[in-house]
Amino acid sequence: MHIINRNSPCWCGSGLKYKKCHYDFDQRISYFRNQGHMVPDHDMIKTPAQIAGIRESAKVNIAVLDYVAEHIQAGVTTEEIDRWVYEQTTRCGAVPAPLHYEGFPKSVCTSVNEVVCHGIPSAGQVLKDGDIINVDCSTILNGYFSDSSRMFLIGNVTSDKQRLVEVTKECMYLGLEQVKPWNFLGDMGQAINDHATENGYQVVRDIGGHGVGIEFHEDPWISYVSTKGTDMLMVPGMIFTIEPMINMGTWEVTIDEEDDWTVRTADRKPSAQWEIQVLVTEDGHEVIAY
Repeated sequence: MHIINRNSPCWCGSGLKYKKCHYDFDQRISYFRNQGHMVPDHDMIKTPAQIAGIRESAKVNIAVLDYVAEHIQAGVTTEEIDRWVYEQTTRCGAVPAPLHYEGFPKSVCTSVNEVVCHGIPSAGQVLKDGDIINVDCSTILNGYFSDSSRMFLIGNVTSDKQRLVEVTKECMYLGLEQVKPWNFLGDMGQAINDHATENGYQVVRDIGGHGVGIEFHEDPWISYVSTKGTDMLMVPGMIFTIEPMINMGTWEVTIDEEDDWTVRTADRKPSAQWEIQVLVTEDGHEVIAY
C-alpha cells in the first residue's frame, strides 16, 4: 500500500479525508504486516458502491440456483441444466460468467459423483437415481461477479453419499463462523479441515477458494487445509468464496486429459462441495451468494 497524506482524499473513494476514513484501518493492517503476517492490498477491499453492485449480481445468482433446485430430478440431462442457467441468467439481464471463460464451453459447471469440480454439461449425461451433483453458478451483472454452488441429491441416495454431502455443508458453515475482521484465512481453513478429517474425509488441496466481485477470480487464493493464525488477514471489505471440496477417499485429484477441465477424484470415490460468497464486515460477515 502506498503512503498518502492524512489530509488527502481517502483511497477508498468516499470523498472523506484519509485521516477521517481509512487511516486507522491502514495503521492496524500495518501492525499485522510488521508482525510478519500476510495482509490484503487495497485492491482486495471493496468499496460500498462495489459491494452494492456485487449484491445485485448475487441476487441473480441465487435466483438461478433456486430455479435449478425447483426443476432438477432424475432423467434431466446436465445439458438441460446448462440451458436453464443460460436462459434464467440472461432473462435477468446478466451473463453466465463461466461461458467462454478461458475456453470453458458452457454456462455452468455440473459435477456428478466422483467429479470434484468443473464438470462440463453434456446432452449424454442423464441424472439418475442415487446421483449427487454440484451445480456451480457464477453471474456477471453490470460488470460485477457473484459465485456460489449447491449440492443436489437425486432420488434415493445411499446413506454414505448423504453423509458426505451433509458433512461438507457443515464444513462450509464451520469455516464461515471463523470469518470475522482481524481473523486469518487459516482460522477458516483449519476449522474446515478438522471437521472433514474427524468424519473420515479428506479435503482437496490443489483447488481452493478465491476473491471475487470485480473479476471472476481474484486474490487471495484460499486453502482449506491451512492452519489457524496463518494465511492472509481478513479485513472489512474483503469478498471471497468458501467452497471446500471434500472427498470420501483420497484428497488427490486428476484432470481430464481430453477436455482439460473436468476434475475427478484420483480413486473415483464420491466428492461433494458447497460454495458461498462472503463479505467480511466490521463485526463479522455477510453471505452475499449461496
